[in-house]
Parts: sequence; structure tokens; C-alpha cells
Amino acid sequence: MDYEKALNYFNKFIHDNYDLNISKISHKLDHTYNVVECSKYICNCLNLSNEDKTLAMIIALLHDIGRFDQALKFNNIRQDVIKYDHAAKGVELLFEKNEIRNYVDSDKYDDIIKTAIKHHSDYILKEDGMQDKEMLHLKIIRDADKLDSFRIKLVSSIYTMANINEEDIENSKITDKVFNDFMNELTIFSKDRKTGIDIWISYIAMVFGLEFECSLRKVKENDYINKLFNRFEYKKDSKKMETLRNKALEYIENKLKK
Repeated sequence: MDYEKALNYFNKFIHDNYDLNISKISHKLDHTYNVVECSKYICNCLNLSNEDKTLAMIIALLHDIGRFDQALKFNNIRQDVIKYDHAAKGVELLFEKNEIRNYVDSDKYDDIIKTAIKHHSDYILKEDGMQDKEMLHLKIIRDADKLDSFRIKLVSSIYTMANINEEDIENSKITDKVFNDFMNELTIFSKDRKTGIDIWISYIAMVFGLEFECSLRKVKENDYINKLFNRFEYKKDSKKMETLRNKALEYIENKLKK
């Protein structure tokens, strides 16, 4: 495997097919590159082989390849709104016409790559029937994706990310289902999000889905939880938001003590 070869072809594919002046396109490209770096970080923490590190980086490079068409056609990257399965689209783009060979010469890794891309955004991680190597790389891409999601939620326009405005978050109330799921240390199912603040909380709740200790440590070191809670002024449910903040911080500390 050759990551640089894969990167060069990916960059050509993006520049030939998409306008980087479109905010949602540039947003997804920035996310992609940073997920690659997060994957590399996790592999280093796990002391994985160079082969596994290269494979993880290529998976990260390709994990959201189905998002670019979604952003272009619908001007929306929220899967729950337009019912567009970007992970399935990515698998289709890469494997139906054997495009994957432009990124990886050998078919030795196809099942691992396909599994990781297909399931990287699943609400629940299901381990039944998967080989150990498939599960390892699926967990790496899921954690890397979440880690960069925390970063990008601090620097990107909320409208670019979610097609909502700051006011939609600050002036709405948390629904009981979302509040209770967060307090029970669950990630938030997209269909359960009813308000702007629900959507924002669902991004922070990704912390409960992290698999690796080093991922939780990175969240703590970057103070992502406090920074995300501090990004907006919550005019309707500020007390509940403080309760959720404390729950997330407590969760991280308890996990890191084990």
C-alpha cells in the first residue's frame, strides 16, 4: 500500500469533480484530512504496524467520499434530513466500478476497507460476524471520525455543519429523550433530535461512543467538552446544559481511571 499514491488520486478526484469554493465541500475535505491525522494518532497509540497504519490512513482518506455528492446535490450533510446514506454511497463509488484499485493496488484489504467505510457512521457498533482485523479498523475510523468532529464543531459554521443557525441552538429546549439518553451515557440517535439544541448535544454525546483510551485522553487534553459547551449561550436550558457538561466530564474521568 502507498498512502501518497492514494492521496494524490483522491486529491485529483476531488478537484476534478467538486468546487472547493462551496463551503460544505471544503468543510468535508478539511474534515477528511484531519481524520487521517486522527487515525495516525490512534495507530501510534496502539503501537500498530506500519501496514495497519497505512491501511487506517487510507480508510480515513476514503471514509467520507460519499459525502461530497451529498453536499453538492442537496446542500446538506445531515443524513437524517435527506435520507442519504453517505457510507453506502462511498462503498458504491469505490467498489461497484473497481475504483478502489486507483487507491490500493491489491485486493487483499478490500473487505476491511469496505466494512470500515460501510459501518463507520452506524449508530450502534455490531461486532457479530466480523473478523478481528475488520473490527480493529472499524473502531479506529469511528474514533478518528468522532475526534475530528469535536475539533471541527469548534471552528466551523454551524450552518455549514447542520443547516441550522446559532439562534436555533440558543433559543430552543432540550427534549426529554435526548437529555435522558445523554445522562445514561448513550450516543444520540439522529431521528430523536427534534430541536437545534438537541442537534448540538448529539455532537457532544459522541464522547460516549469512543472506543480507545487514547481517544478519550485526546478529548481531555484538548478540553473539547468544556469548549463545545461554551461555544453558545443557552437561553432556555442553561441549567440542564451544565448538568450534561458535568456528566460528560465525569464520564471521561471515570473511563480514564479504569
